[in-house]
Amino acid sequence: MLGLKIDVDTHEGMKRGVPCLLQTLREFNLKATFFLSIGPDKSGRAILQLIKNPLFLKKMFRTNAVGLYGWKTPLYGTLLPAPMIALSFPDLVRRIVEEGHELQFHAWDHRLWQDELISKPEKWIQDWFSQGIAGFEKLVGFRPAAFGAPSWLIDDRVLAIIKKYKFDYVSCTRAKSPFILDIAHVLEIPSDLACFEELNAQEGVSIIFKEIKTGGTHVLPVHAEVEGGIFNSKFRELLQNVTNLGIPVLPLQEMKRKMNLNELPIRKYRMELLPGRHSPCAV
Repeated sequence: MLGLKIDVDTHEGMKRGVPCLLQTLREFNLKATFFLSIGPDKSGRAILQLIKNPLFLKKMFRTNAVGLYGWKTPLYGTLLPAPMIALSFPDLVRRIVEEGHELQFHAWDHRLWQDELISKPEKWIQDWFSQGIAGFEKLVGFRPAAFGAPSWLIDDRVLAIIKKYKFDYVSCTRAKSPFILDIAHVLEIPSDLACFEELNAQEGVSIIFKEIKTGGTHVLPVHAEVEGGIFNSKFRELLQNVTNLGIPVLPLQEMKRKMNLNELPIRKYRMELLPGRHSPCAV
């Protein structure tokens, strides 16, 4: 089976990418899990990464960042005010739910998490979760049952906080198969497939589909800005290949219901720089 984990990281991804993905999923009669960033889009602060991290600059060129994010996104939180992401689109959030998709929590401030989590005090992390989950509840009227960490970045403090929220599952790592995440003692449904933007654009579909064809449980990390933007045709091609083989495509909560949790190993995480990434991920 294949799970679709759709992360919404930016205002532009929410505004333009999510409607495009909803249309695509409707045409294929598929359901997915949307992990929403709730609070401010401070994408303009990524300019600091261009200076500090040459791999980030390389990624921006490889993925055609302007084509992905538009010209406003790189200015949000610096020269332009930081707009709220999901909180700016309550009608669109309701539409995701009404069309039968799963909705979960991804971030309050996505940019600050991925850039500064390690240097922030524990209280900042606690407040980040409190603001994000309160915003999520304000939008949909219920608490999220899962959390997907921005950029697959976590530490032991994050896992201790996750444990307190008693999520049904989390999706915070890149790994080959589901497991019980140590410290948090919660089901981890990892992304095992590569993101489209991590691969050669011409070979991305064949590389990802080759992995899916091997059988087993797979999760494809999708980004609203990418597969809901200039990579939408590639995403459609992949979905067509998957559905032609009759492979079940499910939201992550549905995948969880099909698992025998008692058979899963308890595992620790470590940080590793994966091919195509500009910063280490939990693996």
